[in-house]
Amino acid sequence: MARWCYRHRLVVLVLWVGALFGLGAAGSASGTNYSNSFSLPDTDSTHAYDLMVEAFPERSGDTDTVVWRVREGSVRDTAVRERVEPALKEIAGMKGVGEVASPYSQAGAAQISKDGRIAYAQVTFAEQANAVPKELVEDVVDTAQDAERAGLQVELGGQAIARIQEPPTGTAELVGIAAAAVVLFLAFGSVFAMVLPLVVAIFGVGTGMLSTMLLSHATDVPEVAPLLGSLIGLGVGIDYALFIVTRHRKGILRGMAPEDAAVTALNTSGRAVLFAGGTVCIALAGMLVMNMRFLDGVVIATSLTVVLSVLAAITLLPALLGVLGPRVLSRRQRRRLAADGPDTAEASGAAARWSATVQSRPKSIALVAVVVMAALAIPLLSLRLGANDQGNHKEDTTTRQAYDLLAEGFGPGFNGPLQLVARDAEPAAVQALVSTVRATDGVAQAVALPSPPDSGVTVIQVVPTTSPQSEETDQLIDVLRGEVIPQSGEEVHVGGVTAIFKDFAEVTGDRLPYFVGTIIALGFLLLLIAFRSLVVPLTAALMNLIAAAASFGVLVAIFQWGWGAEALGLGKEGPITAFLPVIMLSLLFGLSMDYQVFLVSRMHEEWVHTKDNARAVRVGLAETSRVINCAALIMICVFSAFVLSGDMEGAMAGIGLAAAVALDAFILRTALVPAAMHLLGKSNWWLPAGLEKRLPHLAVEPREDAPEPVGSAPSGAVPGPRSGAPAAMGGSVVHGFVRTQEGEPLGDAILTLVSPGGRQVDRVESLADGSYILSAPAGGSYLLAVTADVHEPWAGHIMIGGDPLVHDVVLSDVGVSR
Repeated sequence: MARWCYRHRLVVLVLWVGALFGLGAAGSASGTNYSNSFSLPDTDSTHAYDLMVEAFPERSGDTDTVVWRVREGSVRDTAVRERVEPALKEIAGMKGVGEVASPYSQAGAAQISKDGRIAYAQVTFAEQANAVPKELVEDVVDTAQDAERAGLQVELGGQAIARIQEPPTGTAELVGIAAAAVVLFLAFGSVFAMVLPLVVAIFGVGTGMLSTMLLSHATDVPEVAPLLGSLIGLGVGIDYALFIVTRHRKGILRGMAPEDAAVTALNTSGRAVLFAGGTVCIALAGMLVMNMRFLDGVVIATSLTVVLSVLAAITLLPALLGVLGPRVLSRRQRRRLAADGPDTAEASGAAARWSATVQSRPKSIALVAVVVMAALAIPLLSLRLGANDQGNHKEDTTTRQAYDLLAEGFGPGFNGPLQLVARDAEPAAVQALVSTVRATDGVAQAVALPSPPDSGVTVIQVVPTTSPQSEETDQLIDVLRGEVIPQSGEEVHVGGVTAIFKDFAEVTGDRLPYFVGTIIALGFLLLLIAFRSLVVPLTAALMNLIAAAASFGVLVAIFQWGWGAEALGLGKEGPITAFLPVIMLSLLFGLSMDYQVFLVSRMHEEWVHTKDNARAVRVGLAETSRVINCAALIMICVFSAFVLSGDMEGAMAGIGLAAAVALDAFILRTALVPAAMHLLGKSNWWLPAGLEKRLPHLAVEPREDAPEPVGSAPSGAVPGPRSGAPAAMGGSVVHGFVRTQEGEPLGDAILTLVSPGGRQVDRVESLADGSYILSAPAGGSYLLAVTADVHEPWAGHIMIGGDPLVHDVVLSDVGVSR
């Protein structure tokens, strides 16, 4: 398929562009129909909510609040009323506004604080918050705030008001893409190579988000789902393309034709991308174990975006590689390739030096990594799930100011009242219950609300003395449900937003162990089949848990403890959103599995060829750590940019995932995992014989290419520029001597044999007399690369046949002759 996409690149490009614009046109025509229902079946708060909807169906529109405070005097003063009342009347006359409940009406006395300095009016729109036109909301805000004067402060709160404070749609995505572009340019040194992963990610995320818009009409999709889909889609889309482009460029630099390099890259890194994308989707699907309707839409949006990102990486990317050809390399790299010939296959630089350090000091490196991760995980012990509200907004927002004014004038619990809802309750029992609730510790106010006479539903509104996010409010709900209500003898349900999120947090906590066990078990099975080992998947599962604990520790420290939250513009501290652990764990386990696959697949490849664990771990880390760290840096930039999304859940997910990726890539995968594998030795690859026979075969990396017929050269092969004689014919063994131009034997030279697919087949050092021997798995064309201190490197293609091949190499400081 990769070769077909490469050769039919224009067809592939037209199909992808047509799909993007077609979905865009369909999405613009149909709009969105997102649903934000957090209730759970068979919970007390859900029963209360259902009764409230039945009793008050007309209260379907969003209700927002206009709050004002005077510095001196009272809000009842004539001067204040003459400024506020005309504004409220003007708002009430706007098209799309249902009614305005003023504190200056006969029924509005309770809307003025006891000290008379703060009052509020309730504005009920005809639609829910996400359907109210932003122009209408802006008119309401402008009209209300025009009433301000010296000594009179006017603020507004509510869901519709909060929507107009959000940054323009796409701001976080654009900032993330710009940051990723900088990292890609530094990594590749080529504008064309930099653009490729970005284009692939944009097409994958664009088609994914537009498809989610259309699906919102067919199933319940929460409003946060497309945000999370774009977050994960940008990260994996850029990273997957990065892995393939890196392998493609490496193939060209090693002498392959661009088309063959693209096919090889898709046949190697492309397979790993398919496997990695599958693991992410499986981890996301693990959310279905929670049996929460709200999460189903999140699974659909994120999984669809990941699938389309993978599809773009394996179809659109080879087409783009075909358009660019050798220009995927920078001009300097193309000039060097033409002048010096193909690169050698051995890893060098900082990555190789770090890999050697890990091999020489595995115990100390593993100990330091464990201590760091354990220290970061300590805040997790105080994790508290709950809900974020407008009290967590930034201090300079009008919603936060309105929230604080209401708390100041009417008590902290006013922003999150509870509703006690009952059907067919006896009036005397209701009055007794109201009296009992008023006398309960933690209750500031309890009053029976007027209900439609034919509904048979009774509603008691309870205002706690503490804020909606405090632990005391949670304890009050438990007291009402466990002690106060049972004593009344009536069937009464406790509802309200605070109770809904408390139930959501409890259900999440109860089901979370099953969810974690499911995704760990699925990941274990995938890695077991892929790498034919019991220890590798066990190590991966343990590392995933360590990464999750440390990243949630960072999340708790910032968002719950408030360490730097205001300084980072994240708002006031509060509990972690109840549904966030499920979503974050799914994404985290999927992304962690990606890095594990890319790292261990190269180690496994080397192990299969050499059966030397130390070498396999060293080579695997040296050759993959740079690209993994580069990919992680891109994800960190993309995820961190979602702090600018204007959505608290999006900011939490972005910061949490950025921390998780940083810890996973820079500490776990490049330090703790390889150190542990060095300590475990050959047991890394142990698998019982009986299990080996029963497991299906799932190859992340392809088998070696079939040998070329003896006497033929591979397509696109570039002869070694310093080869002084034609390649010889031989068998599965290559041997000879390495000498200087003066004929002196050259010991300690490094000789590497590389397959046509770019894999290192064997690697040895020449002995003191200059002799060496290398083995190949089959006949065919191979690249032989030789390096030695002080001497110039040599590289050339050799052809191995049926007999041992004798191949001597001569190195010098100024040139090489055969």
